[in-house]
Amino acid sequence: MNIDFNKNKNGLVPAIIQDVQTKNVLMLGYMNEAAYQKTIDTKQVTFYSRTKQRLWTKGEESGNVLNLEGIKLDCDNDTLLVEVNPSGPTCHKGSDTCWNEENNQTYGFLSQLEDIIQDRKTDSQNPDSYVASLFRKGINKIAQKVGEEAVETVIEAKDTNDELFLNESADLLFHYLILLQAKGYALNDVVDILKKRH
Repeated sequence: MNIDFNKNKNGLVPAIIQDVQTKNVLMLGYMNEAAYQKTIDTKQVTFYSRTKQRLWTKGEESGNVLNLEGIKLDCDNDTLLVEVNPSGPTCHKGSDTCWNEENNQTYGFLSQLEDIIQDRKTDSQNPDSYVASLFRKGINKIAQKVGEEAVETVIEAKDTNDELFLNESADLLFHYLILLQAKGYALNDVVDILKKRH
């Protein structure tokens, strides 16, 4: 890897630390050539501490190490993206990230949709919402809706109208997310099983 350690005149390059599973950014540190080499050799992320003026392996005191999974170099050869599997919280203040955020797996809009479904399930302000009414009718009605949407998706898959197929697919996924919550689960639980099978 052709890293330009001399570009910033101090021999340091920024190292963006990203969880390899969740893709969340955990922290930012700096590496010099020695820190980079130690990271490669030990498979535990090591930085150059600008305050201590020495190499510093993350977790050397707390035990919350960053296990190296991979390193990518940016287009200008002066910034590293370090993919890790963290062992414990990353921030020295005890949080998962240095931005005081939880390092949870999210799926963009699908995670937002799960949150909306959860809110509607327990929202006494909107008892007449479609989602709230499904939860009131119980698991049998929710499971029936998933079955109906699955059949409609299959029917549209055998036809040539892509718009109808995609709309039925969206209905199926929406009702499946409701069913998961009715059973006390989330999309992440299903993803975990798929990962194990992989």
